[in-house]
Order: sequence, then C-alpha cells, then structure tokens
Amino acid sequence: ILHYWKGSPGNGVLFKRTQKLAREAYTDADYTGSIVNRRSASGYCTFLGGNLVTWRSKKQNVVARSSAESEFRAVAQGTCDLLWLKIILEDLKIKWEGPMKLYCDNKSAINIAHNPVQHDWTKYIEIDRHFIKEKLEGLICISYVSSRSQLTDMLTKGLNGGLFHKIISKLGMEDIYSPA
Repeated sequence: ILHYWKGSPGNGVLFKRTQKLAREAYTDADYTGSIVNRRSASGYCTFLGGNLVTWRSKKQNVVARSSAESEFRAVAQGTCDLLWLKIILEDLKIKWEGPMKLYCDNKSAINIAHNPVQHDWTKYIEIDRHFIKEKLEGLICISYVSSRSQLTDMLTKGLNGGLFHKIISKLGMEDIYSPA
C-alpha cells in the first residue's frame, strides 16, 4: 500500500455532495487465504451518501470451516460498522428512515442470515447468526452482489491492474493531477 501511495501522490478519495443519505456496506472474505495458518481475511467498506467513509481488512481470529462461514463473519463485521455509523449520525442529530443496505457476494452466507432455523453446520457462527438475524428485522437489508461488482475485493484479494483501477474509481478515488 505504501509503495502504491508513494507512486501516486495525487490520489485521494473525493467526497461529493448528494441529497440522499443512503448507508451501504460491501463485505467480502477470502476463504483460507493465508498460506501460513489458513485463516481467512475479512473486509468491508461503508458508504454514506455514495461516499466511502470507512474501510477495513482484517485476518479472522479463527480458521473458517467453509467459505460461507468466512463470508458470514465478514457480514457480521460489516453489520457492526453500519450500526456504528448509525449511532454517529444519531449523535449528530441526523435522522434516517429505512433500512441500511449490506451487499455480499456469497449466497450461502445470505441464506444463513435469513434462515431462522439453526443447522448443525452453522453452530460455529451461532452468535454472529443471532446478531445479524436481530438486525435484519427492519434495520439492515442484505442483498446479493455479483463477484464482478464486489468493491471489497481490493481489501481481501490480489487483483490485476485493470480490475484494481476499476474498483478504486468506484470507491471514489481520483487523481488531482490527471486531466479532466
């Protein structure tokens, strides 16, 4: 990251003024991405009014037993960040009606979030499942996003140059030195 920043001194995140105060988050995980200990990396990025406001990538604390489990842990982290953003906005006396949107590219993780029945294969993520189930009741809406449109890939996976530049432009990153 530091090597990239050194070679791109004019890059930064541009915040645009919008009338809508939509709150959205994208979550992703790379299943068993670490060669050393096979722990997955989770990542999320949160948008407020279409502007990137928070992002994070972190190695998970435990080894996931399935890709759905690692993605579901990422969904839980993204949910926590959306709730934190909601609290900040309430402290600033900014009211928002309607659910916040969370996007995930793993249909199994979305199904686990919406399924109220406890399965044996989800017992390892039971606490996260109950936490997310509680927040889905009118507060957060989880939707599927295709892997090609997943903005969080740059936080969890190595990308080729073309895809990397496509994603950073969608995140709002612009070069102040480039011609308009």
